[in-house]
Amino acid sequence: MLLSSVIIILREVLEAALLFSIFIALSRQLGFDFKWVAWSLFLGLIGAMIYGLNIDAVSQWYDGVGQEVTNALMQLGIYLMLLLYMLLLSITLFSTGRPNSINHKKTLKPALVFIMIIVSTLAITREGAEVILYFFSVTRSENHLVAVLTGMTIGGSIGISIGFLFYYFLSSLNFKWSIIIGLSLMIMVAAAMVSQASLLLIQADWLPSQLPLWDTSGWLSERSAIGQLMYALIGYEATPTAIQAGLYLCGFIVPILLILGLKFKYNLYP
Repeated sequence: MLLSSVIIILREVLEAALLFSIFIALSRQLGFDFKWVAWSLFLGLIGAMIYGLNIDAVSQWYDGVGQEVTNALMQLGIYLMLLLYMLLLSITLFSTGRPNSINHKKTLKPALVFIMIIVSTLAITREGAEVILYFFSVTRSENHLVAVLTGMTIGGSIGISIGFLFYYFLSSLNFKWSIIIGLSLMIMVAAAMVSQASLLLIQADWLPSQLPLWDTSGWLSERSAIGQLMYALIGYEATPTAIQAGLYLCGFIVPILLILGLKFKYNLYP
């Protein structure tokens, strides 16, 4: 029970921690204040409590697959918002060449901050609700309470610590490389959201089930700490289907093509 709690909570906390670390590091590089962090935490925790406490009603939606569909829609919403964030940030950098331009401060800054709040709120709502559900489902027996609380504390601490490591890594780089690596990490996380959403829609029978293309569980288990890190960062799946792999590839390629297209445009027409 202890190890299961560590792995489950690590997976849930890690996804939100990675997004937060990337956003905070980029905010620091762009000269933003951090008021959006407080708003995101507040709205996300409220959303997680509302979602978690009403999960029985939500689960009855869509002919009994409401939880899977709702989670998938939230992840797809995060992907779209991340895509918009990357495009706005790229437009700012390619068109002005510097983070503190007048255009950037007056027009794009509010949009970027709003997107960070929405994405962070959705991530905390989804992951926080999963943590709440897990806690109440496994602590009905007092025999498991200490092991579950210990495992949750360890898993949460590891996830938050990894988020801090990513933040300090990005913050230690110069502006150019911080933005490049930050965007690269964001693309991977965004593609992971598409992959995870596709798996949920397969479970809900909204997408057809298929045999896995391969099985790498013998090399890297999804239940290991590294496997959970890869799951959160790149959407690692040991037994993906063709639909999952195809949607993941699309989710990965689309932002790259759009960013490269913007760079080409602004290089041609400065």
